[in-house]
Formats: sequence, C-alpha cells, structure tokens
Amino acid sequence: MKVLPVVSPAPVLNPLTDRSAGEIQKDSFREVFDRAMQNLNEKQLNSEQTIKNFLTGEVQDLHTVMIAMEEAKLTMQLAVEVRNKVIEAYQELARMQI
Repeated sequence: MKVLPVVSPAPVLNPLTDRSAGEIQKDSFREVFDRAMQNLNEKQLNSEQTIKNFLTGEVQDLHTVMIAMEEAKLTMQLAVEVRNKVIEAYQELARMQI
C-alpha cells in the first residue's frame, strides 16, 4: 500500500534570488513592495472566493476554507508588522541628530 503525504512541501521563495536561474536580482524596494502587496491581495481574494464557493456548495471541505482564511490572515498580519517596523525605523531616523 502506497502512503501519500498529506501536503507537499512548499517551495522556499526568496525575493533576492531569481526563481529560474538562481542569480541574485537587484530589485528596488518598490518592486519588492509591489510583489508583497500583490501577494496579499491574491490571498485575500482567494479567501473570499473560497468562502463563496463553500457557501454555494462548490467546495465541500471546510478545511480548504479554513486554510485559505488563515493564509490570508497571516499574510495580513505580516504586512501590518512590516509596516509597523518601517514606521518605527523612520521615526528612529527622524529622531537622530546630525
């Protein structure tokens, strides 16, 4: 009897490396920020769509809905924490005397 894994391991994505060639990219802060915001938006939209599909009966598995909701929640929490750290760093720089 063949036992299949419950989940396949998620690929590790590093924003500083090229996913195809493995070479280091020199992305601007704006590009990294835009990708992060697009990822956040996709997770939120995916969560909403999964909930709608569950309510209409297209998705029978409650686990799929909960996983999509948790992914969206964790992505949002990460974005809020990064924003807080950026603001904190800016305020620290503003307090420095030159």
